[in-house]
Amino acid sequence: MIDLYFAPTPNGWKISVMLEECELDYNVRWVNIGAGEQFEPEFLAISPNNRIPAIVDHDPIEGDEPVSVFETGAILLYLANKAEKFLPADLHGQIAATEWLMWQMGGLGPMMGQHGHFKLYAPDRIAYATERYRNEVLRLFGVMDGRLAGHDYLAGEDYSIADMACFPWVQTYKRQEIDLADFPSVKRWYETLKQREGLRRGMALGRDKINRNPQDDAEVRKTLFGIKE
Repeated sequence: MIDLYFAPTPNGWKISVMLEECELDYNVRWVNIGAGEQFEPEFLAISPNNRIPAIVDHDPIEGDEPVSVFETGAILLYLANKAEKFLPADLHGQIAATEWLMWQMGGLGPMMGQHGHFKLYAPDRIAYATERYRNEVLRLFGVMDGRLAGHDYLAGEDYSIADMACFPWVQTYKRQEIDLADFPSVKRWYETLKQREGLRRGMALGRDKINRNPQDDAEVRKTLFGIKE
């Protein structure tokens, strides 16, 4: 059994999607990030960067003591090795999947997160910051569109952990006012992935717990954004 320390965010959904796609047994341990539960000692013991998600595998690959893993890229790689799924077996495929996974972690996710913050949550709308991050997000969508113009999926012709990492962030396109029609290959990829039952189950987890307007609560603003009154 795997314990999934989870909140319904794009990063959280990366792992719930992977667990559902792999059909691995897991138990959800909800982390209320608005209330600051990510700073509690129990959670910090497995995720010292105080960020969700994290996992504890009570039946690890080597059948030893339970192991904990934090950071979504590390978790996806761990689960891919455990399940022997969604990571190509050939060298070139593994390199491609790992490259695009790291591209998401270092680029697409952080830049969309920053754009979303300044566009939706910042107490003061700063045009320069919003435009700077929007331009970078659009550039990254262009990079992704170029890759997908010649491949069915990010790692090549097979669905992989790289796609699972990117999908939950791309799904925020409407709220971030990104027109997928400008990126036809991304749109084709997105519509294809939406049909996957495992992905749909993973993306449904915690939808009823989403706080869509955290900026409206002073304590949540302070906890999530460090904004003091």
